[in-house]
Amino acid sequence: MPKQLRTSRAVWSLVADIVIVIVFAIIGRASHGEALSLGGIATTTWPFLVALLVGWAALFVWRSPARPVRIGLPLWAVTVAGGMLLRAVSGQGTAVPFIIVASVFLLLTLVGWRVVATLVGRRQGARSASEASR
Repeated sequence: MPKQLRTSRAVWSLVADIVIVIVFAIIGRASHGEALSLGGIATTTWPFLVALLVGWAALFVWRSPARPVRIGLPLWAVTVAGGMLLRAVSGQGTAVPFIIVASVFLLLTLVGWRVVATLVGRRQGARSASEASR
């Protein structure tokens, strides 16, 4: 795969992951009637964004960002665990129901888009192989 395409995929994958974390924070704040101000969203988001970026760096995600098992699952674990740790250290809540909801939402989204991308890629690869053999 050409380096430019690899870089583009990594950038879009990082953007998707960041958007997921921000959407998670917005949905959470809205569901609890909390202000959707920039400051409020940033307060809720930053622990998970920091953990996500640490996960990206520690796991070298940019090398193959769409792999659901080798990348998605460990990245999810680092994001949830690190986000909760940073929330606790900064005096934000880490109630068990919040941990469960955050874990499920981030699992379905951070791993979910990677599963979909893998399935689509396999389908396109199979279609290309089929067309090439005609």
